[in-house]
Amino acid sequence: MLYKLEIINISKIFKKNGVETIALSETNMKIPKGNFVSLIGPSGCGKSTLFNIIAGLLKPSSGEVLLDGENIIGKKGCVGYMLQKDLLLPWRTILDNVILGLEIKGFTKKESEERAIPLLHRYGLKGFEHHYPRELSGGMRQRAALLRTLLYDQDVILLDEPFGALDAQTRLMMQTWLLQIWSDFKKTVLFVTHDIDEAIYLSDEIYVLSPRPGRLKAKVTVNLPRPREEQTMLLDDYIRLKQELLELLKEEEPLKRVE
Repeated sequence: MLYKLEIINISKIFKKNGVETIALSETNMKIPKGNFVSLIGPSGCGKSTLFNIIAGLLKPSSGEVLLDGENIIGKKGCVGYMLQKDLLLPWRTILDNVILGLEIKGFTKKESEERAIPLLHRYGLKGFEHHYPRELSGGMRQRAALLRTLLYDQDVILLDEPFGALDAQTRLMMQTWLLQIWSDFKKTVLFVTHDIDEAIYLSDEIYVLSPRPGRLKAKVTVNLPRPREEQTMLLDDYIRLKQELLELLKEEEPLKRVE
């Protein structure tokens, strides 16, 4: 089987003043095309380091990252990447922020706007195209940032805690909104979160990382029906899965073999 994204024996060692710190140790993942996959684990376990390696911003000490079978180590622009902070440019309108990636790719402003405006209208930003980021709520800014990432038009999107700074009600609304976009565009999504409920609600699979040095403890399949809704969180299978993940995060040593 050819996976969309493969992480093969990735390790990362940082060196400073002669001291070595192992951030990641022999990490392996196989992600099928179109899947929504979450990474959970304690702070400092290497989740963001792994994302930076996948995005080509950081080279690993060893290992490979394969996208459609091709090694993309050190190659930038192969995946879409959105951080927790929306990083919208305050001097650009929402529309101008959303089309930024397209302009960088060489599209004209007119072409970029023609592609962006229907998405802004479809996904909750109609009427706010010419507002500035300071005039929008946190949730709406995150919508704009995600649409900007989506318009960059890569098959794989990395989302690093995009809803971590939002309140609980806005967060749930944004999760449902994200699932709608994922269903519409069939992207392969790799999602970092500290929130177990968020991971279960969104994902097809969840990878659990150990404390530093980060390594994979388990891969858990989320066998819950889609489309997901708030009532999904009340299902017995959901509650059992949450308990399993809580136990995995408590453990100091890996107990499950990653497939």
